[in-house]
Amino acid sequence: MLRKLSLLYRSTKPFTEFLSGVRQKHRFCASLLVSLVLASPATAETLPSHEPQHQQLLAPYHRVTPNEWGERVTGVKNRLATNERVLVLTLDACGSTKGMGYDQRMIDFLINNRIPATLFMNLRWVEANPAIFAALAANPLFEIANHGAWHKPASVNGKRIYGIQGTASAAELLDEIEINARRIQQLTGTRPRYYRSGTAYYDEVAVAISQKLKHAVIGYSVLGDAGATYTAQQVRHALLQAKPGDIILAHMNHPASGTADGVMAAIPELRKRGYRFVHLHDYPLQ
Repeated sequence: MLRKLSLLYRSTKPFTEFLSGVRQKHRFCASLLVSLVLASPATAETLPSHEPQHQQLLAPYHRVTPNEWGERVTGVKNRLATNERVLVLTLDACGSTKGMGYDQRMIDFLINNRIPATLFMNLRWVEANPAIFAALAANPLFEIANHGAWHKPASVNGKRIYGIQGTASAAELLDEIEINARRIQQLTGTRPRYYRSGTAYYDEVAVAISQKLKHAVIGYSVLGDAGATYTAQQVRHALLQAKPGDIILAHMNHPASGTADGVMAAIPELRKRGYRFVHLHDYPLQ
C-alpha cells in the first residue's frame, strides 16, 4: 500500500487530485497518508537530502557539533532593523493532531482591516486544509512561509525541547525544510523565503543549513499567545508591549483559544499609538 502511495506521490499527476477525492470527513486520514508517503522507505531515494546537490550542501555539516541551542541562536532574525513604528504579525499553523483548526474569525478581522501577516504553514496543516490554504495564498495581505514538514525543532543531533525530539541529523533537517518548501512552491508558484521551526528552537548549525536553502530563519520578539495557551486578556497585554520593529508570534490554528479575541482587541489600540503592520520583506531583518 505504501509503495502504491509513494508511486502516486512521485507521479506527474498533482497530489492534490488524490486528496481532493477524499471526502471531507476523512481529511485527517488524508493528512496521515501524506505523512506515511513522505516517511516510507519506498520514497527514500526521492528525499531532497538524497539528491546530489543537497548531498554536496550537507557535506560540511555531517561532523559538526553545535554549541548553541535555543530560540535566539546565531543567525535567527527576531526583529526588523528599524526604529519606525512598524510591527510584523506572524501566525503559525502547526498541523498537530490537535492543531488542524482554522481561526477564520481572526483571519476575517485581518482581511477586513487590511492587516498584513506572515503565515508559517506546516505541511500537515496545508494538506488537511487545501481550500483554505489556496484562498490565503491568493490574498496579497498574506505571505506564506515555511513551518516545516513534521513541525520538529531544528537540530542536527536530535536535541529535544518541550518533550519533542528535533531533527536527528543534518539530512533530516534538510528534508524537514525542503519537502514543505517544494510543496508550497508547487501549490503557489512561489518558493517560501522564511522558515520557522516547530517550537522555534534551533542550533546554530541548523540555522546555517536553513540559510543555505535560501530560507531566512525567523524568530520573534513578542510572544503573543504562548502556543495558543494565553487567555484573550494575556494576548492583548502581550501585544500592547510591542516596540518599533517587533515580530509578533501567535497562532491561527486554534480557534477555541483566546488568540483571536486578544489580537482583535490589541490591534486597534496599537494603531491608535501610531503603529502600522508590514510584511517581513518590507524591512531588513536583525
